[in-house]
Amino acid sequence: MKQTIQLRLGQQLTMTPQLQQAIKLLQLSTLDLQREVQEALESNLMLESVDEAEAAVATADLDVSRRIHDAEVDNEVRPEQSSMPEELPVDSSWSDTYDSYIASPGGGGAGEVSSDLDPFAQHSRPQTLHDHLEWQLNLARLEPRDRIIADALLDAIDANGYLRCDIGELIEAMADPADLDVPREDALEREEVEAVLHRIQALDPPGIGARSLQECLLLQLRALPADQPHRDAAITVCEDHFGALSRNDLDDLRRHSKLAPEVLRDALALIRSMHPRPGSLVADIRPEYVIPDVVVAKRNGSWTVELNPETTPRLRVNPGYLKLIRRADNGPDNACLKTHLQEARWFIKSLASRNDTVLRVAAKIVELQQNFFEYGEEAMKPLVLRDVADSLELHESTVSRVTTQKYMHTPRGTFEFKYFFSSHVNTASGGECSSTAIRAFIRKLVAAETPSKPLSDNKIAGILTEQGINVARRTVAKYREAMGIPPSNERKRLA
Repeated sequence: MKQTIQLRLGQQLTMTPQLQQAIKLLQLSTLDLQREVQEALESNLMLESVDEAEAAVATADLDVSRRIHDAEVDNEVRPEQSSMPEELPVDSSWSDTYDSYIASPGGGGAGEVSSDLDPFAQHSRPQTLHDHLEWQLNLARLEPRDRIIADALLDAIDANGYLRCDIGELIEAMADPADLDVPREDALEREEVEAVLHRIQALDPPGIGARSLQECLLLQLRALPADQPHRDAAITVCEDHFGALSRNDLDDLRRHSKLAPEVLRDALALIRSMHPRPGSLVADIRPEYVIPDVVVAKRNGSWTVELNPETTPRLRVNPGYLKLIRRADNGPDNACLKTHLQEARWFIKSLASRNDTVLRVAAKIVELQQNFFEYGEEAMKPLVLRDVADSLELHESTVSRVTTQKYMHTPRGTFEFKYFFSSHVNTASGGECSSTAIRAFIRKLVAAETPSKPLSDNKIAGILTEQGINVARRTVAKYREAMGIPPSNERKRLA
């Protein structure tokens, strides 16, 4: 092998810092982008928000106008009249004459702060189920020994409100009498723990502290008023025929409960109105709101796509610092300003490129899925990332980044970009039907079925085949489970 030197010409894609920054901004969600913009504003002195700059100018103008207004008022009001007049009109108030008095919201005098105002009320942590139950126990006035047992039971209750620890295991965990502050010969008994557990099960919400779904339903039913219609029948069904109830075996329930069909139907309706996870009713879960990136609306008979102005950051280069760069020399301070200026321009350019790409992809999705916006889910067309990428002459990975965690506000609701992409199933006419449309058909068929004779997966597949959609029974079962629809035996109801 002889070593030689050769000259070759070629093209190679290099990941420059500018390209890396553009890719990073492209795949960020709206909240992450706002956080990234805020960090850039804090770290780069050449960047400033257009909204903040306009607000500062408006505030300055407002201050000037207020000074002019105050001067005019001072000219009209005679300041020498500072003493209290001997007589005041009966239809006037104190503030009409003396404007220096400011009434506090709580009704106190001037300078007082209302004691009802809690400035940290909006920043308190969410209330948990444990906090809610502990607050009720503080009002129960339990004995010290019972309170220790109750605290141990509360620690064993999960977020759904179920007691996930066996009584025997709890007794073994609390076997040390020193922990209970009692004589050593006075051991902890199971009946004692059961009595404290009954106290906890009487707390709000009903059904808390249950060890099974059957006990949870019984606790909620027994907490109802005694004159509640069909309460006793529902308790009988839950207590004696829970196996058939869990299987939704209506024939078995009719045969063994000996209840009239209409009474059994109303009793089952009452049972279904109970909450299977009572603990979730108490947990204070803060809602997470989705901020759409684009807004779709129909104007003059055509669908238009616009960027959401509330989520589009407006940045610019600070004109004051830009003048300093032009006037300054080549010192180290000026070199730092020039570096920040270059980074600021790259960041603004990357933001503009991100907004343009998101808008182009959203407009192409609306164009390809126009039937969905006109007629709904049943008119959804099959669509893959490559279709959009080829139409816009973009790489498929770029479209994937754009459609991740980006949302579109439409007259039919707010959807993620990826919602409009779905696989397809061949039809009898040689066309294609999207999986989203098939899900909509299944949901429509289930909603219109007879409660006493629900449609099986095989029957639904047959109906879809008659409509020209070739879909197998296992595919129907997969889509039905993905939508959270129970099987036909669990959907069966008494007529």
